[in-house]
Amino acid sequence: MSGLLGGKCKSFAIDDSQYLMCFEMFSKSAEVGYQKFTDMALHFYNLVQLVIKKLPDDVIVYFLHHVDVVDGRIKAKTIGKMLDEKLTLEGLFSIVLLCQTDGRNHQFITQSDGTTTAKSPMEMFEPVIENDLKAVDGIIREYYGLEKAVKEKE
Repeated sequence: MSGLLGGKCKSFAIDDSQYLMCFEMFSKSAEVGYQKFTDMALHFYNLVQLVIKKLPDDVIVYFLHHVDVVDGRIKAKTIGKMLDEKLTLEGLFSIVLLCQTDGRNHQFITQSDGTTTAKSPMEMFEPVIENDLKAVDGIIREYYGLEKAVKEKE
């Protein structure tokens, strides 16, 4: 944690962040009862809150998630009803981009058509943009007036 707070990196990607929940679920597979699901939901919520409250304002953390289709709506894949019904994971974020592909090209959807949880501040992005996280980071930093991320020496 101290490396994140005082480090030079201004952008992090947790790919695939739903595996944090999945791995914990497998490690608790022998436990019985509902409490383990409450604990797992709380652990993921606490991770998001740590990013929001403890990291400097100019540090952006990207949570990359797989999706589920539930009742015709595309949403972040989670491990249980508590996150799905009580919290709604995407509600913790002001920007939710949805990657779509035609099999050859990948693009981000930046606004919902009613069937997704995609969202972003008005006029930050076009409705569909190139799947380029570095470009996304630059646009977000410019929109919020944050210093550009510095490229580390290779």
